Amino acid sequence: MKFHSLVLLAVIFSFPATAQVSVMSYNIRYATESDGENAWSKRKDYLAKQVAFYEPGILGVQEALQEQLEFLDEELEDYKWFGEGRDGKNKGEFSAIFYNTEKFEVLDMGTFWLSETPHRISIGWDAALNRICTYGLFREKASGKEFYVFNTHFDHLGEVARLRSAELIVEKIKNINAENLPVVLMGDFNLEPASSALAPILGYLNDAKAVASEVAYGPEGTFNGFKFHEPVTKRIDYVFTSPEGIEVLKHGVLSDSKDLKYPSDHFPVLVVLRLE
Repeated sequence: MKFHSLVLLAVIFSFPATAQVSVMSYNIRYATESDGENAWSKRKDYLAKQVAFYEPGILGVQEALQEQLEFLDEELEDYKWFGEGRDGKNKGEFSAIFYNTEKFEVLDMGTFWLSETPHRISIGWDAALNRICTYGLFREKASGKEFYVFNTHFDHLGEVARLRSAELIVEKIKNINAENLPVVLMGDFNLEPASSALAPILGYLNDAKAVASEVAYGPEGTFNGFKFHEPVTKRIDYVFTSPEGIEVLKHGVLSDSKDLKYPSDHFPVLVVLRLE
């Protein structure tokens, strides 16, 4: 066998054929002391320990302010993050992405606004506030597999804005992901499953919960409103995946609590994926 053939075989067999990745979407509720007993200062330690326990490879957070990101950055060993505030640079809420630096490297990143002018700070359509989507191109170090992660937070009031945001994100994914790599889209969409505004996304990506091959676990809802003694039925936080190149193994909505209190007004969604 010629030398170059041996080198080629060495390259082929140096990486596993698949890679397993865990991703978490978590609206951590922005820091405000007006939340009283649920203020960030009273729940931040537990929330950080919760994330550290589950060890997601990729963590997308919503409603995070700069001070919250800095706190999590200090508390989460081996993690880095990137993103931009919705009011520009470090101002306003982030839809930031954390990643385990031992397992992943970032090849590209960016943030765009959910509006008619996504390249600049702007409010879209009938939205009440600026809304953004942050994305990154990742390489899983052990396998060499590359994939995109998009993390977003849709408007809570604008019905047109939510539909147009869904359409825009699908368009952006197609344009950014020119190589048709596996894609994960996560976030707080402020839309329940039956909403027609989810149709553009579901026409292009899978709902990870619906296609999980091993187990889908946890309460039906994801928004708890800090109401510990009430059933959680409102599902507005999702992880979506491309129909090719990704197998969803597990989907969990994590309803952890401490002393009859939740660490956020949303439950985190944790998904285990296999990149093929």
